[in-house]
Amino acid sequence: MSSTTTTRPARIAAGLVASGLLLVPLTACTFTSNNVSCTTSSCSVTLSGDGAEAEILGTTLTFGGVQDGRASLGVGGTSVSCAEGESVTAGPLELQCSSVTDDSVELTASLN
Repeated sequence: MSSTTTTRPARIAAGLVASGLLLVPLTACTFTSNNVSCTTSSCSVTLSGDGAEAEILGTTLTFGGVQDGRASLGVGGTSVSCAEGESVTAGPLELQCSSVTDDSVELTASLN
């Protein structure tokens, strides 16, 4: 009976660790704006409205608006811009801008 008592807490702890590890890819992105969806290696996000932001793969991404078809983005303190179909690198992220409208940008971010 004592072996059951010592292995049960170990099994419970192992289950909690495994559950936590399964949640890591799901928590790689958190958001305060529109649509964010993530896989284990990248996140797709649509940022709408000046000042919208999302935390993606541990880096804060801020939308600063669109001028002349280019979206202005802040990536962890670095400023970049991208046009539709363009890729840019900023800090630890590579950003692929798939759509840029007058007041939003849709992009995919992956770790560099």
